[in-house]
Amino acid sequence: MNTVEANLNPSIDLVEFKARCLEVLEQLVAPGLIVTKEGRPLARITPVSAVNNEPLIGSMKGQIAIHGDVFSTGSDWDSQS
Repeated sequence: MNTVEANLNPSIDLVEFKARCLEVLEQLVAPGLIVTKEGRPLARITPVSAVNNEPLIGSMKGQIAIHGDVFSTGSDWDSQS
């Protein structure tokens, strides 16, 4: 399936999708495809856009305080009982 084909016919039958799944996903472009079964729409498959999470790393530094032991439940227990 090429980009032109996907734009002209944004749906694919389930049997064809199962047979060509990896190829279809590798060539998926916006707005995506609708997977159909016997002409009935079953699912919409859309490409995921890349997200840059790098600015979030360290963004809360100095704003969070830890009180107590985060590795303890605060309850005494005996694993043998």
